[in-house]
Amino acid sequence: MMDILTFFQQLINGVSLGSMYALIAIGYTMVYGVLRLINFAHADVMMVGAFLVFFGVSSFALPFWAAALLSILFSALLGVVIDKIAYKPLRNAPRISMLITAIGVSFFLENIFNVFFGSTPKSFEAPAFFNETLSLSHLVLTHIALIVPLVTLLLLGILLYVLYRTKQGMAIRAVAFDVNTVRLMGVDANQIISIVFIMGSALAAVGGIFYAISYPTIDPLMGVLIGLKAFAAAVLGGIGSVTGAVLGGFILGFTEVVVVALFPELSGYKDAFAFLFLILVLLFRPVGIMGDERLERSRF
Repeated sequence: MMDILTFFQQLINGVSLGSMYALIAIGYTMVYGVLRLINFAHADVMMVGAFLVFFGVSSFALPFWAAALLSILFSALLGVVIDKIAYKPLRNAPRISMLITAIGVSFFLENIFNVFFGSTPKSFEAPAFFNETLSLSHLVLTHIALIVPLVTLLLLGILLYVLYRTKQGMAIRAVAFDVNTVRLMGVDANQIISIVFIMGSALAAVGGIFYAISYPTIDPLMGVLIGLKAFAAAVLGGIGSVTGAVLGGFILGFTEVVVVALFPELSGYKDAFAFLFLILVLLFRPVGIMGDERLERSRF
């Protein structure tokens, strides 16, 4: 049996891992909201974000915070470039065309990093502060395990403020509801979609940086499994719901950590348990935890 201290220890570790999934899941759910597209290249933007910090520190001797800031900015720009080059020309094409294009962009990013930087995993060095421990009433926690959930909740608050308290947020929600009507009202829908890619890609880069700090090895294929889990988190929470994506990330991360803590001999199957939990939830609630079938067209 798991004692109460061990439970809280695993709870914090699970929420920390889930926060990383949540940051990436937000991008999936927002892009789906405005384009009805599963952007499979999104997880590779996360990978690019982690690599940019790695090269900023190792090759250009930048301070870690400066490399992280530049990584977030370049990742946001990359998201816009992907949209302009790959998705914008296909706005009026069948959705399957955009889906296949998204898969193609994902393969392109993975392979171009594989060619130029090699497939050998690289050790990601972060400031020692993140991995220093803090003792709280017999709980031993790393700083990063506490920082990640706090930053995730802060960014979620900022994002919800933008969505519900600004004109740009109103425009995003309007595009998600009915893009054709928005165009008739004179709003540049493509500009609004670019804003969505900027926000989603920046959050993915933050998630990638946190993941690389917590699990300090990066490689060009690091986004494949993480992206699948983040997508599962978005579906679990109710794809199209930002708060649902965060909740789904927390649940998935907690499930993954607790399964390993309770059944160490099954640690090799932790990914399977996460997806099994997703299947069980969707069997009873196909729209996800915070999805609403009555609001089929409404998003966020």
